[in-house]
Amino acid sequence: MLAAMELRCITFDLDDTLWACAPVIRRAEYAFHAWLEAHYPRITQRLDAEALIRHRQDWFSPRAHRYPDLTVLRKEWLQELARQYGYDGDLVEPGFRVFWDARNEVELFDAVMDTLEALSRHYRLGAITNGNADVHRIGIGGFFDFVVTASRTGAAKPAAEIFTAALDEAGVAAGEALHVGDDPERDVKGAARVGMRTAWVNTHLAPWPGGPYPDLMVRGVGELPGRLAALGWHRAGAAAGD
Repeated sequence: MLAAMELRCITFDLDDTLWACAPVIRRAEYAFHAWLEAHYPRITQRLDAEALIRHRQDWFSPRAHRYPDLTVLRKEWLQELARQYGYDGDLVEPGFRVFWDARNEVELFDAVMDTLEALSRHYRLGAITNGNADVHRIGIGGFFDFVVTASRTGAAKPAAEIFTAALDEAGVAAGEALHVGDDPERDVKGAARVGMRTAWVNTHLAPWPGGPYPDLMVRGVGELPGRLAALGWHRAGAAAGD
């Protein structure tokens, strides 16, 4: 069993850690296509919803490594989409807003709300995300003391800079922080490289892909309070089990 430790801060990935990302993005892509159909029909006459998704993926793929900010990447794609079909840049901002509004209509995994509420009473909570979800719009922002994004730091997970920015926000040492996320490379290995403890959210019980193991594995964040108590990873200044 891992040694007891004082834990002052817990950071969370968002997509696929607190909710399933793929269905959210798919619904948002279809909402955007419907909006285009009403306002920019030359595009949808040539591209149905699935073809538009492929167009976006094909455009993103060779460029994503140069754009840690997914909002900027999507807006650049919208600018190109407008140009290709003979429209001006007036499409970009309202088109992005339609997508973004739908992108923040998420269905939280079971126990997420209760878990965040319970943990926020004892730890500083933060979110570390490469995406553009808005915890305040989703309705869970009140549980978080800070949010660190790739767009703000100019670096995306697994880069060290985004994790160290979160540690600076929290005002804690790496060894006093636990990062919780679903992605073995971006979340677990990225956080571990800067010295944070790690919890892998492995919903489907996938095999570990290799390399140093996470400190914890859970099927969902609802397991965290019990697992932390069992390990003696208590909040700073409190007795283990308090």
